[in-house]
Amino acid sequence: MITVYRYTVSPLLGKNCRYLPTCSDYAYQAIDRFGPFKGTWLALRRIGRCHPWGGEGYDPVPDRVDNSGDISGKRKCCNGKADHSVGQKK
Repeated sequence: MITVYRYTVSPLLGKNCRYLPTCSDYAYQAIDRFGPFKGTWLALRRIGRCHPWGGEGYDPVPDRVDNSGDISGKRKCCNGKADHSVGQKK
């Protein structure tokens, strides 16, 4: 489906992608990295963020999924053992 989109719909829309990599590149990478189910879910989430009031810029496919289910690709410091709360007294 991604290839069909690239050769039929994408040329009609022109080059006006908000993110890098483009949504179709993101979908290919996500499916390759996470498999068809989770990769498709990540691609659909990305497409859902692609609208005039959404973000823009560099938005890569996450590197990994940690045990908490966070798919942001951000690494947690201290293996989650430290409390980095701001403004709270202990």
